[in-house]
Amino acid sequence: MVDLKCTADFCLIPMGTETASISKYIAEVQVLIRSSGLKYSMHSAGTTVEGPWDKVMELIGKAHELIHSLGVSRVQSDIRVGTRIDKVQSFTDKVDAVEKILKEKDEAAGKS
Repeated sequence: MVDLKCTADFCLIPMGTETASISKYIAEVQVLIRSSGLKYSMHSAGTTVEGPWDKVMELIGKAHELIHSLGVSRVQSDIRVGTRIDKVQSFTDKVDAVEKILKEKDEAAGKS
């Protein structure tokens, strides 16, 4: 058991589906993620999830199982995981920090 908090950004790709669209599969995964109780944010190329390492990794595994249960024989995921032990920082904190710098740059350049 790993006792770390993490942020994982993952892109789950069902392979060999009937059409190029995979949105119906991703919607099912989002229902699973919602029910997990973990903090998450879906974006156009995947989902960012944060929480205890073991729970986040278990969730990604369950997402694979779910897609297989829907008849997809192959599932591929790209996963990027980060941990930090010097301070608590959520994925929204990271985005807010960059947005603050951009706002300061805009103000310095006379943009509003």
